[in-house]
Amino acid sequence: MSNTTATLMSDHDAISKLIQHYIDGAVSGRGELMKPAFHQDATIYGYVGPDLFAGPIQGLYDWNDENGPAKDMKSKITHIDVVGTAASVRLESDNWTGHRFTDFFNLLKIDGKWQVMNKVFHLHDEA
Repeated sequence: MSNTTATLMSDHDAISKLIQHYIDGAVSGRGELMKPAFHQDATIYGYVGPDLFAGPIQGLYDWNDENGPAKDMKSKITHIDVVGTAASVRLESDNWTGHRFTDFFNLLKIDGKWQVMNKVFHLHDEA
């Protein structure tokens, strides 16, 4: 395995562990558990029905706290793309208290540590 391959694998592992904070926060219904994944100035954007949900990432923590635990949620990282100090992640989550989401996270490696800078999401129509 080349050094580049080893670096990419360690980046993938670090990013997967980082996204797990987000998943753990969703399952527990505790926004504070999500915070280690996000940069303090991170943002969130997406539509909830016709309404744009947009702004500082604190809005996600607040929504998650109000929404409560999603103990039956199933999540899977379907894609991680890393180029140097930038990365993107696609996460599919089903049964987040009855909702299905596709999340796109943009990450930056700051001082050797990956952080989510922004989350854009799609809330799928109810079946």
